[in-house]
Amino acid sequence: MDNKTYVTRAALPPINEYIEEIKDIWDTHWLTNMGSKHAELEKQLCERLDVPYISLFCNGHMALELVIQAFGLTGEVITTPFTFASTTHAIVRNGLTPVFCDIDPVDYTIDVTKIEELITEKTSAIIPVHVYGNVCNVEEIDRIAKKYNLKVIYDAAHAFGVEYNGKGIGNYGDASMFSFHATKVFNTIEGGAIAFKDGNIGRALYELKNFGIKNEEEVEAVGANAKMNEFAASMGLCNLRHLDEEISKRRIVYELYNERLNRIEGITTPSQRNNTVNNYAYYPIIVDPYIFGHTRDDVFNALSGEGIYARKYFYPLISEFECYRGIFDNCSNPVAERIANSVLTLPMYGEIDYQIVDRICKIIEEI
Repeated sequence: MDNKTYVTRAALPPINEYIEEIKDIWDTHWLTNMGSKHAELEKQLCERLDVPYISLFCNGHMALELVIQAFGLTGEVITTPFTFASTTHAIVRNGLTPVFCDIDPVDYTIDVTKIEELITEKTSAIIPVHVYGNVCNVEEIDRIAKKYNLKVIYDAAHAFGVEYNGKGIGNYGDASMFSFHATKVFNTIEGGAIAFKDGNIGRALYELKNFGIKNEEEVEAVGANAKMNEFAASMGLCNLRHLDEEISKRRIVYELYNERLNRIEGITTPSQRNNTVNNYAYYPIIVDPYIFGHTRDDVFNALSGEGIYARKYFYPLISEFECYRGIFDNCSNPVAERIANSVLTLPMYGEIDYQIVDRICKIIEEI
């Protein structure tokens, strides 16, 4: 193991606990296809996230792709260019057109004041992103969606365990996608889920992730293979037991960063919407070169020179990807461009050594 520090590190339960959890798989030989571990994890996640229904998937991306299909979306989908590639890929791979909306300069979620001007007769949905776990303006998005009869699917990949106004974040919109990738606050090694309210969507999701199979003799949809296996579900059951501890550890790291970095002019640290329960998933900073005196890239290079690998997350904007440039980059998004060119996410995970956090802050201070 090297002594480098990366932006995140997977949370793992005690190995003996995981071994104990998977022992009965050797008795049943049931490795996948919605077994008992899968069923138990769905049940516990519904309780933990305080949502009516959950459908598990092999990863968050397939979950998003297939929920778009389940809702039968067509035409154009309004979304944000300031997100991970998966959000837009899921739209485009379904034959839909992404329409990029600029972002709020404070919390980096979709700018709700810019959505309505992008709606056309072809618009079928809005796919906003709870960026870094920052909650979107769900009230205004709901108002707009109802006014124009649009579906709302939240990309909540960063927002596992986040609550807003006393409700689990998965209760907002028509559905929410969660990612359980190894880098997330809660992981199943690889995995994801859709939280939803309408039981009919649950049936569609079940068929779509299982080849469109209705029963042994009927296949009524052109489905995929996107099921979560029993080993991944077992990891989820173990990690769920330690989730509160993981979030508590992350909160300490978050507060240590705040204590040091809030004092530095030209460095903007995270802010949260009121009435929100945070999950401390990420610690992004915005570097203003005109005030700080150095660029984001200067900070990135200074840290990497010391074996500390922060991440320019999200940079570049999705609209600037080679695969989308000149095709889906027609909208001007000046705020998103500015944030993408100045954002840096610092190492954040529960087990990070506090001395490393101190060292990171010291390097930034000394620049």
